[in-house]
Amino acid sequence: MMGLTEGVFLIVCGTQFTLGILVNGFIGLVNGRSWFKTKRMSLSDFIIATLALSRIILLCIILTDSFLIVLSVNEHDSGIIMQTIDVFWTFTNHLSIWFATCLGVLYCLKIASFSHPTFLWLKWRVSRVMIWMLLGALLLSCGSTASLINEFKLYSVLRGIEATRNVTEHFRKKRNEYYLIHVLGTLWYLPPLVVSLASYFLLIFSLGRHTRQMLQNSTSSRDPSTEAHKRAIRIILSFFFLFLLYFLAFLIASFGHFLPKTKMAKMIGEVMTMFYPAGHSFIVILGNSKLKQTFVEMLRCESGHLKPGSKGPIFS
Repeated sequence: MMGLTEGVFLIVCGTQFTLGILVNGFIGLVNGRSWFKTKRMSLSDFIIATLALSRIILLCIILTDSFLIVLSVNEHDSGIIMQTIDVFWTFTNHLSIWFATCLGVLYCLKIASFSHPTFLWLKWRVSRVMIWMLLGALLLSCGSTASLINEFKLYSVLRGIEATRNVTEHFRKKRNEYYLIHVLGTLWYLPPLVVSLASYFLLIFSLGRHTRQMLQNSTSSRDPSTEAHKRAIRIILSFFFLFLLYFLAFLIASFGHFLPKTKMAKMIGEVMTMFYPAGHSFIVILGNSKLKQTFVEMLRCESGHLKPGSKGPIFS
């Protein structure tokens, strides 16, 4: 029978899921409507739209996993259901993280200003760089999923040996190998984290140089370039901190069987994990002029201050 803790857990997960679907669905609808009208979509809009789509799928997977934790914990911890969920979660999760990283790199290349030949080469070929990054993201996501499948094979061997109750030195070596592969699997998160940090620091340095130039020329520091720097820095920095929180939650959920009170640890990890796909997408809305304008107009229309079809102020 489901207890109070499990009930609260499902309510919290359901609330986060609903908010996440609304936020990411809003991004998808706005960009989809824009593409339908103009038959064109910018590179940034394409990355944001695919990011929203991947997060919608990710939220559905996490919600399914949450229900299994409460309603069928035995099925969750073993069997084909667990493996299927983990495979889809791993692939979609890495793809979502890489899409957010690509967005940060795109902002960095378009907004930051450096005279270094390598940076200029990348800046002039930003579309090609983004296409290769997206293809690389897909390849790395497949690689992380293949690594997980290999881990499942080793896990099946261990369960077969354990079922015979023949715990030999060979079994201990296989078990240690499994734990090592499990830990090394988290290193797949390192490349997007490093790339995001590099983009963030480049934007910080570029903003510092730009601000000094504005002060030397006695120009207002609130020019469009400065504001663009600040918006991009907020988006990348929020991604970085939410990603660290998400990574911590993922570790709790993934290594929950090593912790006391396994079920409670997994539920805490799941709640923390669901916060990232909705939270960062909301920050993306606030940092994107088109999304922010549409969002504000929608809120005003709902509150009766703006009639449908009328135009509100342009937000930069």
